[in-house]
Amino acid sequence: MTLQLTDDQQALLAGASGPAVQLAMRLVTRMAAVTSAVSLLPITRAHVDGCLYHGQVSLDFARTLAEGGGVVRVPTTLNVGIIDLLHPELFRGPREVAAAGRDMMRHYRAMGCRQTWTCAPYQLVDRPDPGEQVAWAESNAIVFCNSVLGARTERYGDFMDIAAALTGWVPATGLHTDEGRRARVVVSVEGIPLAVQERDVFFATLGHFVGTNVAGMIPAIVGVPTATEDQLKALGAAAASAGAVAMFHVVGVTPEAPTLDAALGGRAPERTVRFGARDMAEGMAALSSTRSQRLGAVSVGTPHFSLTEFERLHALFAGRPVSEAIAFYVSTGREVLQAVADRGWEAELRRLGVKIVTDTCTYLTPILAPQPGAVMTNSAKWAWYAPGNLGYEVVFGTLEECVESAVRGDVWRDDALRALIEA
Repeated sequence: MTLQLTDDQQALLAGASGPAVQLAMRLVTRMAAVTSAVSLLPITRAHVDGCLYHGQVSLDFARTLAEGGGVVRVPTTLNVGIIDLLHPELFRGPREVAAAGRDMMRHYRAMGCRQTWTCAPYQLVDRPDPGEQVAWAESNAIVFCNSVLGARTERYGDFMDIAAALTGWVPATGLHTDEGRRARVVVSVEGIPLAVQERDVFFATLGHFVGTNVAGMIPAIVGVPTATEDQLKALGAAAASAGAVAMFHVVGVTPEAPTLDAALGGRAPERTVRFGARDMAEGMAALSSTRSQRLGAVSVGTPHFSLTEFERLHALFAGRPVSEAIAFYVSTGREVLQAVADRGWEAELRRLGVKIVTDTCTYLTPILAPQPGAVMTNSAKWAWYAPGNLGYEVVFGTLEECVESAVRGDVWRDDALRALIEA
């Protein structure tokens, strides 16, 4: 069957609302054809990842839409850009790149997008409700939206995200449908003590395992009795980075999986894979690209640090300063930073030597100071992308290990945690 458009949709495609919306509608209908959708469905909001500068073509596209009169039809938030507009002095790249990135961000503002500049729009006060149809881009935002919020989005990217925002329509297919959200594979967590499951590194390595073992499929995870939003954020970000996973179910935890049968849609799984202590240990090793004990920096907040994570960070430092040999970076969103400042934590953390980054992320853009040594992180996403994007050697560990290493000035390992994993 071919795509069926309403009269209003046909009018958009014919240019009734101007050239920008016409171009956007061409993209939406072309995507519908590629995905074999026979109709379009309305969305209530969008999150745009295309605002990140990737070269002249991305700037030209944004300029074309803005100068063509494009204005978003639904509330639209913005992902990170190439520079930190609040702290522009942190950018260490070419001036012309900063200028182009700033210009591009301006065009998205001109189209009516909200200046959120965060990869974690789910941390904003106004976020989608269960079942709400939206168009979100940015891999970790997509997987969190589908899995944890229970809202519905396909895996949109540049430049479908802004096209959906300008038209208000997306193809009625995939994760927007009941059938498209059904789990097809079971991931069984076995033999990992609950004390280990409470740690951030467990969820990051579980997500990495999911991404590398069930890539492109929706898993139903069993054997995880409880999880916070930050832990689910770490799981989803790792799975999306390593394997393009756009949704997962944690049975008994996430909203569409009260039971395994519900997650599977009443059908048998196509296969079952098991995640045990050895898999966790192997994942931790795989996410480190070096065994060097020489540390130059620590970077956390990929995805962006939440208020709860800042509370943990503040407690872990306990007034101790970062070693002069180490640069410590935290990436976060503007609204979270304001809440941190209101509690007095921002001033204290900065006094201790913590550098706070907004509007962008340190695995995407040159911000880290050129200090010798590896970079430590508790983010599987940062560990996955940073070596290829910016050439960093990475040491992967828990947030506790990151802080303690930063205070001591070299890599510190939690031997008690590793003993629990190996027991």
